[in-house]
Amino acid sequence: MEGPAFWIGFFVLIIVLLVLDLFVFHKQNEVIKVKSALRWSVFWIGLALAFNVFVYFTLGKVKALEFFTAYLLEESLSIDNLFVFIMIFGFFKIAPQYQHRILFWGIIGAIVFRAIFIFAGVALITKFAWIMYVFGAFLVFTGLKMFFQHNDDKDFNPNENIIIKTFRRIFPVTDDMSSHRFFVRKNNKNYATTFFIALLFIELSDVIFAVDSVPAVLSVSNDVFIVYTSNIFAILGLRSLYFALSGIMPIFHYLKYALAGILTFIGVKMCLNEFGKEFGYDIHISNVASLLVIVSLLTISIVASLVWKKEIKE
Repeated sequence: MEGPAFWIGFFVLIIVLLVLDLFVFHKQNEVIKVKSALRWSVFWIGLALAFNVFVYFTLGKVKALEFFTAYLLEESLSIDNLFVFIMIFGFFKIAPQYQHRILFWGIIGAIVFRAIFIFAGVALITKFAWIMYVFGAFLVFTGLKMFFQHNDDKDFNPNENIIIKTFRRIFPVTDDMSSHRFFVRKNNKNYATTFFIALLFIELSDVIFAVDSVPAVLSVSNDVFIVYTSNIFAILGLRSLYFALSGIMPIFHYLKYALAGILTFIGVKMCLNEFGKEFGYDIHISNVASLLVIVSLLTISIVASLVWKKEIKE
């Protein structure tokens, strides 16, 4: 069991990295170039792998495998977030130079919300083993729904979201984008800006994605430290990945099916593993098998997208 020193060290590391990110490396509003985004992506991935090595030498190879599998799984499922980011920034007409700051503060919210979801999920599994069947069935349902669902960007309208509608009723919002702040004061009255509405919707999107991804990662490990740290490292690298791939994301039009397959597989794995454990059958899908399935599905979807490029709908 990881002691307080592990948690304190992890949070100190994350706080230092976020402070450096916002106040040193990206203190000015600027357009993140693809080269810079790729370098930052390599940095965040390298940092996660370095942390994985730390886990290996301090907690053992089993925990290290769990971390790596959970990290890759969370990173894979987070790809869906990239498509949502593109639609959100496009809908609200957020200029590229302001997108990094919005995503940065979105990370802060994600760190808090993921902790709530993960601790709650582990507590439920510990107290009610049968909840694994519920999580597994939910992931299978979500995966199948994603596979057959047709997403139309034209139907995407964050302003129709009940949370956004409620916020607009409670707090005045200005459509004036001359200021890039989240809140402005006009005529002795405070207003939220479009930038804050975009941030709020990104936070809501992360909560929705957490409903899928957290149960999926819990299929890999019930260790709160492993699950949470792998989640956070994946989320930290998501911003750079967005700026590196946002221009070419529409090319990978088969990725949706890979993500659907991953969710369905993880759901089946959760149910089968719990069934075997509960009734004493020799049924267990290992994390190594999960890694192979995840990598295979992602590779196949990427190759298929590149081979059949003409199938992209304009």
